[in-house]
Parts: sequence; structure tokens; C-alpha cells
Amino acid sequence: MADDDAIRCDACPVLCYIKPGRTGACDRYANDNGQLIRIDPHVVLDRALSRGDSVVPFLDPNREWDGNIVSGPDTFVTAIGAGTTYPDYKPAPFIISSVVQGVDLVTVVTEGIFSYCGVKLKIDTDRYLGPETNLIRAQGEPVGHVTTSEYGSQMLSLGGVRHLTGGSRRQGTVTCETLLNLCDRKPVELTVDDGATIIVEAGKPPVVDGIQEQRMRVGCGSASIGMFAKQWQGKVDEVVVVDDHITGVLSEHQAGKLLGIPETGIEMKGRRSTPGRYFRVAEPGTAWGGTNIEDPLSILKEFDPQIAWPKLRLLMVSTTGEHHAYFELDESLHPVEKNLPAELTESVARIESLKTRCDLPIPSAMRLRVSPVEERPCTCGPAVASPSWSTSLACPSAPLDMCPLQPSSLLSNLLSS
Repeated sequence: MADDDAIRCDACPVLCYIKPGRTGACDRYANDNGQLIRIDPHVVLDRALSRGDSVVPFLDPNREWDGNIVSGPDTFVTAIGAGTTYPDYKPAPFIISSVVQGVDLVTVVTEGIFSYCGVKLKIDTDRYLGPETNLIRAQGEPVGHVTTSEYGSQMLSLGGVRHLTGGSRRQGTVTCETLLNLCDRKPVELTVDDGATIIVEAGKPPVVDGIQEQRMRVGCGSASIGMFAKQWQGKVDEVVVVDDHITGVLSEHQAGKLLGIPETGIEMKGRRSTPGRYFRVAEPGTAWGGTNIEDPLSILKEFDPQIAWPKLRLLMVSTTGEHHAYFELDESLHPVEKNLPAELTESVARIESLKTRCDLPIPSAMRLRVSPVEERPCTCGPAVASPSWSTSLACPSAPLDMCPLQPSSLLSNLLSS
């Protein structure tokens, strides 16, 4: 057969002419010696199970699971590999009829076109990646934008019709390639306009500006105050937990009030929210607590001389424990840096150990629920994430049921399957 003996594929409106040994634009149909063949097989669940393929169970939440992935002899048909003829008038590639509990059921199976696909990418890092709405580029082409962060994790929105079809041909190709590589668990380099360059790969810690992340914070400054207030009681007079989102101040915080910690006369920059919680003490960045400050004292005003006293002990620490400093006020009520006392070393180390591993998909909400009543909260997360189902927790006032934690995002769930 000559190289120019192309055949026309009519599986979709693109109507590719495919040369021998080549595939169409979708990479699903190919020319095999003049015969149009399908590269990706249509997936029928029973057959996938018989081959030992990995599958995700579909369960009815209103009834108890009997242990079988497919209930009874019914065949569960998916749209994976079905192909599509959208948006023309031809019928769907697969139309299946069956009777379910006496009702005639017709299942019409077709895949959605890739032009409308996208990926929401969850980046487990405290580091500032770039302003929201700024473009994200792969190979120099815009493929998405920075979207709203979700309690510590940076979120990127990639793909969509504007990037896949609304720009140049190269932009669409690069966008498509980026989405496929991410979903195939391959590393992808992305650059945020006026921001960081990151390498992301599903299931592995991200690399931000050449530095591989190992851990990330468990919560904001206020949450850290709530978790560690009792451990600081009597060992220090004031604690400031620096955080880009919410900076916590021990003596003003409700946790400090409940412990009877007296006022210290500390004055903070930024915008005061509820007592002991401050917004915008600095701009986002890659230094202390995800801010742009290198000197923690820069977020403090002068101490109130009517309340503060010489030798007042002040601990400043970031939400990850990577940055910390200890000060004592001199006779003029100015903070003077001192060596960290031994009695505070352990609490700082615990903050650092509490940071969630970047590749461990544990929702921080679950960790925060149990950590205030646990002296070493960092031990709880890995325990409840264990697939052994052997973890049990005690609650003073009521029994507490635990189940294995689920992946923290839909993308993680899909990629894990």
C-alpha cells in the first residue's frame, strides 16, 4: 500500500484523512493496512474485571454494599473508549437496552468531546505561586489560570474551550498535551505570569522554583494557637504565629483567654478580625508563613507601655515551623532576640512535625477536629490514613467512629484510580 493511500475516518466531525500506520487527531482511530481500527477498546466493566483491570466501584448509597462491585448478573457499561459523533446527527456509538426491576432501560453511551475538558490542579504548598487570575503557561503557551486557593493548597484551573480551541493551533495542542500528561501521572512544568515556575506530577511533592516541597502547614495561625496554646502556657508570655491568611496572637486568642493568659500590650499591623486573629499582616510571598517578610518584627507595632513589661518573653513562629525566633523586651520595651529556650524547642519541633506531607491526601479538616485534644496531633493523620482500618480514637463525651480518609480532591481520586 502506498504512503498516500489515506482513508477517511467518519467517527467524528473532524473527518481525518489517516495515512497507513498513523492515527487520527484523536489518537483513537488508526489506519491499519487500509482498515480503520479503534486503538482504545470500549470498556465493559464485567470484562475489565475478568481481565483483572483496576476499576473504581460504583455503589448505591441507599443500600448496604454486599461486597460485589457489580450487583447481580447485570453488565455495567461505561463510556470509556466509546468514541463520539458529537455534534452531528448520527446515533451514539453504543445503545444498550435492558430490563431493570421490570422497567425497560435504554442506555445511550458516548464520550464528551475533549474541547470542553479541563483539570483543576491542587498544589500542596504554602509558597506563593502568583496572583489569582494570572495566566499559567506550559511551553510558553497559556493553558490556564491561578484560581482561588483552598485553605492552604494552591489551586490551578487548566484547560477549557478557550485554551483548547480559542487560541492558536499550538496553544490548543500544548494545552491538550498538558492535560493528558497530568492525567497520565507524568511531570509537567508550568510557569505563572509574575509568579513561580513549578513542576507538578500526580502523587509526588511539587517542585517550586527548583525546590521540592516536603511538607506543608496543617492550618492557619489561629488554628496553630488553638492547638498549641496549652503547651506554651507558663513557658512564654506571648506567641505570634505568622501566616499569610490568618496570623494568630496567643494572649488575645480565645484559647489564651480560656487558659488565663494575661494581656501583653502587643500591637499588630494588619487588619484585626476576631480577637487574636489578624488579616493581611504582610503581602504573600515565600518567606515567613507564606508572606514576604524576612524580619518577623516588621509586623509588630510598639508595645503598649501601660501593659507590657521588661523581660516579657515573645515567641514568633511560622505555621510550618520553618521560621521561628525568640525575643525578650528590654527596659525600653523593644524586642531583643535571644536563643530559643529549651522548654520551647519541643513545641516548635512539633509544629514542624505537624506539617502534612505534600503527597499524603489527608483533609486538614479531619486533622483539626482531633488535634486540639491531642498533645501530639501529628501522629493522628498517618494513623487514620492507614489502609489497615485499625485506628480507633476516644472522645470524652461520645463514641467516635472512624473510616479511612478519602483523597482530598476529585482530581486525586481520578488519578488514584
